[in-house]
Amino acid sequence: MSTSPPSGDELLKVLSALANPQRLRILAALAQNRNYVSQLARELGVGRPVLHMHLQRLEAAGLVTSSLELSQDGKAMKFFEVQPFDLHLTADRIALSTPTLTLKD
Repeated sequence: MSTSPPSGDELLKVLSALANPQRLRILAALAQNRNYVSQLARELGVGRPVLHMHLQRLEAAGLVTSSLELSQDGKAMKFFEVQPFDLHLTADRIALSTPTLTLKD
């Protein structure tokens, strides 16, 4: 996330991504250390398909990024890590972002 005020659409994506307890748990786990999907799924006790869905939402909001790496035995491993962000939500910040909303209900 950039340090400039987010657009209305960006703000909605971030707030929507953060409005889920499982995604908050994922962010907390990744804040400690980057991790690959299978290991993260085991640590959090969730299935990989569900974890992928949550990681996609977090990535779309710019809160995490992913990279594909090869293990020593040649298996592809998708790693995720938290991107630095500092979200200050105030009435003024919302007022600045609202005119740029393009998404409808």
